[in-house]
Amino acid sequence: MIWLLVILLLIGLALALQAGLVAFAGYVLLGAYLLSRYLARRWAADLAAERACDASPREIGGAAEVVVTLTNTGPLPILWVLVEDLLPEGMLARPKRLGVKGKRVKAVNLGPRATKRIKYTVTFEMRGYYQLGPTVLETGDVFGLHRRHRVIGQAVYVMVYPKVLPLPKYDFASQRPIGEVRLHNRLFEDPTRSAGVRAYQYGDPLSRVHWRATARTGELHVRVYEPTSLAGATILVDFHSAGYHSRGEPHRSDLVVTTAASIAYAVSVLNQPLGLASNGRDAADRIREEALAKEAGPGYDTRAAARDRFELKDNADRIRPVVVETRRGFDQFQKVREVLARLELSDAMGFGGLALEMAPRIPRDATVIAVLPRVPAETAIALGTLRRQGFAVTAIIVGVEDADRLQAHGRLLAETVRDIRYVNSEAELAALGGNTAAPGPAAYGVDIPLA
Repeated sequence: MIWLLVILLLIGLALALQAGLVAFAGYVLLGAYLLSRYLARRWAADLAAERACDASPREIGGAAEVVVTLTNTGPLPILWVLVEDLLPEGMLARPKRLGVKGKRVKAVNLGPRATKRIKYTVTFEMRGYYQLGPTVLETGDVFGLHRRHRVIGQAVYVMVYPKVLPLPKYDFASQRPIGEVRLHNRLFEDPTRSAGVRAYQYGDPLSRVHWRATARTGELHVRVYEPTSLAGATILVDFHSAGYHSRGEPHRSDLVVTTAASIAYAVSVLNQPLGLASNGRDAADRIREEALAKEAGPGYDTRAAARDRFELKDNADRIRPVVVETRRGFDQFQKVREVLARLELSDAMGFGGLALEMAPRIPRDATVIAVLPRVPAETAIALGTLRRQGFAVTAIIVGVEDADRLQAHGRLLAETVRDIRYVNSEAELAALGGNTAAPGPAAYGVDIPLA
């Protein structure tokens, strides 16, 4: 617009002074200005892009090849266009979550109805929910008077699963002889604690036959024993951003997710009910649906403005917990793993609020396993409340320094939470159940396969 005002002022001044050559030069500049403006708009409007990428979930270390096909749909040649396929800027900074091989930013020219391809490969170094695309285009006239920016093509979202480590020694059985609540699912029974007598059923072992009751009634009767194991587990993951110092990120949060995923896998292998709840946020909630639903026209002044509009939102509007209801089945582990893959830090809800909201929804038979980055007083009180309500509570503290370990341990013991474990590395996670006094799954003839 400034150039147009300058040219019109120059022409007006030349006409007033009757300077023919200056007026002619002004007309030439005005024509060049209008032509360049038309070409910049036309080139931007004639561009189209199509992305080819396999969006299926991947493991850490997996790769995806991205091919962007750029097409000139108009009859005029496009002298230059700068193409950038968007990737999350935060994922490319140190420590890198994404590795890129090939050029995703490239300057090309296109003839009428011509196409060109941009190909690169992305390697996923950490778990997460990644947005690949859309494509930002920048073009303009040869004089540099006009620049047009456009965002085209649909983004692709790739989910990368967290790492799962085998826990062959981890024991999910209750450490109480009987427990405060009567169990509905009798997984294991204590033969030293009799709960009653019932009629013999086909398949009952002879070692259970109650001979006195059999002699008295004239029919076979067997003993029934008290259960000693809790049915399954509900994992509570504290993903409040206050517990994760930026100095240790993203490694500490990933270790928390790996711990939760490994425990979930061990529970599902034992064919016990499994559930998950977290005060983090789901990355899928940050997708800009309204922005991606319609393609933006060539109206952005800078590439940064176009990039900011179409990247994932900085914050999610939803503040309620991320929950996977407690159920049985190996497909339940897959649901939990997908949620953990997309889980992100949030400052919306503390662990105390999470425990208060989830308490009515946790099955009484299930062990509550809290995976924590720290233990403030609020968290200890919340776990103590669950303990007093009759739940068996296990606290797993991840990445806590030795100076804070004593304080965390004391706060939990004060709230009668006595099953406390620590994980500072993947090696310690693999031996998580080694310090438990109760027998592990192998004692019951259950083998946990390696992940």
